[in-house]
Amino acid sequence: MNKTIDFKDKKIDTRLTFSILLLSFVIAGIIGYIYEVIFYRFDKGEFINRGSTYGPWIPVYAVGTILIIIGLYRFKSKPWLVVLLSAVITFIVEYVTGWFFDKVAHNMLWNYSEEILNFGNINGYVCLRSVLLFTLGGVFVIYSMVPTLIKIAKKVNKKAFITVSVILFTLFILDIIIWGIIH
Repeated sequence: MNKTIDFKDKKIDTRLTFSILLLSFVIAGIIGYIYEVIFYRFDKGEFINRGSTYGPWIPVYAVGTILIIIGLYRFKSKPWLVVLLSAVITFIVEYVTGWFFDKVAHNMLWNYSEEILNFGNINGYVCLRSVLLFTLGGVFVIYSMVPTLIKIAKKVNKKAFITVSVILFTLFILDIIIWGIIH
């Protein structure tokens, strides 16, 4: 098994590891959506659907989470390194994604220049608040979300866990594809 995501548990085989990654992708996308809806309620004073697809999830949170798990789970015993590298990974993912959608796809999905608490804003793509919050998110993923999913995967029916993970992930990906085709 790949050392970067070896959960060091004999009950968590490759299929469960992959399913944990798929479910992490979906959960992170949903948490990102909830965070954005709540944040923009305070920022703009109204509820705004911040999703970039049709479902209640945001792909950039999902992708960032997978990169954090694959890149950082092996450093779980070094919290300072998880914090530092979470900041680096989330900064890069957010900046590159923001730049790509703005410059290549001509669709600026977010602009920190127009939001509250935007200190350290860089071209509207990242700001200090976003990096700090997403860094905390990376720490949450490594020390809470993944261990919780491992516990659940060990307790429930393996086939059911895998099936639910694949179905939810497939719905998320189909949503991205359909949104991409229509837009």
